[in-house]
Amino acid sequence: MTAAEFVVVANRLPVDRIAGPDGEEVWRTSPGGLVAALEPVMQGVDGAWVGWPGQADLDVKPFTSGGIRLIPIALSEQEVAEYYEGFSNDTIWPLYHDVIAPPQYHREWWDAYVAVNRRFADAAAAAVAEGGTVWVHDYQLQLVPQMVRALRPDVTIGYFHHIPFPTHGLYAQLPWRGQVLRGLLGADVIGFQRATDATNFLNAVRRRLKYEIKSSTVTVPSGNGEIDDRGDSHRALVKAFPISIDTVPYLELAARPDIQARAAEIRANLGNPKHVLLGVDRLDYTKGIGHRVKAYGELLASGDVSVEDVTLVQVASPSRERVDAYANLRDEIELAVGRINGDHDTMGHTAIRYLHQGFPREEMAALYLAADVMLVTALRDGMNLVAKEYVATRIDNRGVLVLSEFAGAADELGTAILVNPHDIEGLKEAIMRAVEMPPREQARRMRSLRRRVLDNDVTAWSSSFLTALATARDARSGARG
Repeated sequence: MTAAEFVVVANRLPVDRIAGPDGEEVWRTSPGGLVAALEPVMQGVDGAWVGWPGQADLDVKPFTSGGIRLIPIALSEQEVAEYYEGFSNDTIWPLYHDVIAPPQYHREWWDAYVAVNRRFADAAAAAVAEGGTVWVHDYQLQLVPQMVRALRPDVTIGYFHHIPFPTHGLYAQLPWRGQVLRGLLGADVIGFQRATDATNFLNAVRRRLKYEIKSSTVTVPSGNGEIDDRGDSHRALVKAFPISIDTVPYLELAARPDIQARAAEIRANLGNPKHVLLGVDRLDYTKGIGHRVKAYGELLASGDVSVEDVTLVQVASPSRERVDAYANLRDEIELAVGRINGDHDTMGHTAIRYLHQGFPREEMAALYLAADVMLVTALRDGMNLVAKEYVATRIDNRGVLVLSEFAGAADELGTAILVNPHDIEGLKEAIMRAVEMPPREQARRMRSLRRRVLDNDVTAWSSSFLTALATARDARSGARG
């Protein structure tokens, strides 16, 4: 393959390997938000994507799919266990989500993380053209920016952090805190979901590395504290770039008669309750599913709501099932759901319809249309795109969004009912307020939410980040010139 002007580096490739109709394995575009955000950008430029194909010990040569050049990175079973399930998801994930679950610190996991990040960086450095751009994504690859800079000081490097960044008091627990900060500071532009995340990162840099910081710009000295970093000193812009969704598919689906009919069918299958509450999450301890179930169960027990009138549909798609904390969480949630249903179900109505599976976008759109109240009550979340998907789908300007103030979306969607999910009484009050909200107030709030989501879609997000990268590239060129 020839060198690419624009290279995306992410943990996963934008395609999944599945069995085709004839039994042969084929590649299908992934449904994730990052893919939806970057696919139009990649197809509009000379681009390549570096990522893991999603299966251990799968060694695939570079290939082209959907007009994008793909560069697969092979990971062994041990590397998946140590780099991905270990350091990424049992060290960084809980630490960066306010230690909701205790992080595990193991040196062999760190060694695997460094080695895999090096492999991604080598592939990106080899793929990018002279003076090109590399855009690195998320917490699995925090060392890649500095590694690429050491190999290719001629390129412009961006990094976007999709999850929260913790306060310094929590971040300081990480034994490799300095190495991770230096890894991120290899980038010219470092993006976060919320302004508070960017502030937390800058505080960590100020406290740990003592680098000069003016406003939101860090002056990174030559070498950046690493022997093998041969790059010159540079400036790193640290800023919030809240991510969003591609709204067009949801607008189109919401207007389709078959999707609207499916929404009516869903309500009928639930026994046509007066109010349908909906939660849609990965089964993850950060999402607050247990708190949501507890609050709803207490409302049933107190008689504030009845199972005939109010039903909760909880979609909890499988996630990281080989990690003990996730297996334990599934057991806890299913036990709580079973107890509530056992206490309150009737022959015609179920208190909680619990669905431990994922659904295609068409079914999700129907669920969004069927739901009177959307419960997004994460204990900590970088953004939460489900909230924006629900808002985009509600072309009828009806429905109520109950949103955790600890989700990044709360910064933008201020006319939702904001709630502290740790406060069970407050969460119960928010649910009752949503259930009892008059149609006129629903419409007023939803119109405001929809303006915000439609005006700030995924195209606006990628455009704002790429504009910052272009400014950084021009500044670098001017400095060299």
